[in-house]
Amino acid sequence: MPQKFVVILAGGKGERFWPQSRRRSPKHLLPIVGDTSMLAQTLARVRPLVPAQNIFIITAADQARAVRAQCPALPRANIVAEPVGRDTAPAVALAAALVGQRDARGVFAILPADHVIHDARAYQADLRAAFAAAAAADVMVTIGIKPHEPATGFGYIQRGRRWKTIQRRPFHAVRRFVEKPSLEVARRYLAGGDYLWNAGMFVWSVPVVLAALARHAPELRAGLDKITDGLARRRSLASLLGKIYPTLPKISVDYALLEKSGNVVVLPASFDWDDVGSWPAIARHHAKDAFGNVTRGRAIVEQGRNNIAVAGDGHLVAVIGTDDLIVVHTPDATLVCPRNRAQDIKLLLKRIEAERDGGKWL
Repeated sequence: MPQKFVVILAGGKGERFWPQSRRRSPKHLLPIVGDTSMLAQTLARVRPLVPAQNIFIITAADQARAVRAQCPALPRANIVAEPVGRDTAPAVALAAALVGQRDARGVFAILPADHVIHDARAYQADLRAAFAAAAAADVMVTIGIKPHEPATGFGYIQRGRRWKTIQRRPFHAVRRFVEKPSLEVARRYLAGGDYLWNAGMFVWSVPVVLAALARHAPELRAGLDKITDGLARRRSLASLLGKIYPTLPKISVDYALLEKSGNVVVLPASFDWDDVGSWPAIARHHAKDAFGNVTRGRAIVEQGRNNIAVAGDGHLVAVIGTDDLIVVHTPDATLVCPRNRAQDIKLLLKRIEAERDGGKWL
């Protein structure tokens, strides 16, 4: 039987959680929801599935030290730094190289580092079934989330006929992947019942990924082969990545492989899920007062409703007589914005970056 591996992608910037989230300490390294970092929570969920030596983390070069500090149980070599970000398809190709070194027929999961999942048992049961499916057939397995609202911020997966039932979990053939839809289209998807949110969770074997790269992304496969050949000659992974990785095409795995492949199956998730993409999302996971306010740290709201107030380092944040605000304090920056403008934080960061000394706040 092929070995099982987990590869966690932990290289995002988490810009929409500024000013807490920064380039060197982004969202997945922070306790946005819960008492430990999002990455630590992800690791805790997968540890019952595979041994520590079979868990890899692919992160950004400027985050590698912080990731290693948070993951002392993992072998140092299992935390791999990308010299530059090239989106998810090159990261998947790199993951195939890392896993293939250990087991040429290994089956591995690609998982984001920064999602909130409370029902760990259901999550683990779904992943076990996905591992079994990927080991039994030449398929690319994705896990889809049952939508509960017409969200326009997610990609969608249209499921088709039932493919197989494995470990009492239903797998379906995938008809198509759809990019982020308009609100009207998202409402149709929700009403139709055959669309799932694309959560970026995949399980497949090394041979299946290699074959898909050769067929649909030959330039990326060529770069992967250079990395694999270099590793076989005992060259340093860091030196190989420094030379080859920047030359790889910058493309998502959805565009590069999944949307072009006919062997994709989807498992509707049986667990809860939230990508907590911006500050308003934390209100779904923290206790509210009688007026719908969420506070973290030394924060107080007086005569206000539906505010989110976050204080750090013992600083007191006080909000009086306002509704629907986000107020976040850190030692060197404070954010105040309406809840319905949280997506504009990314625009704000572009302006900050353009300032003469703006980099120190990013």
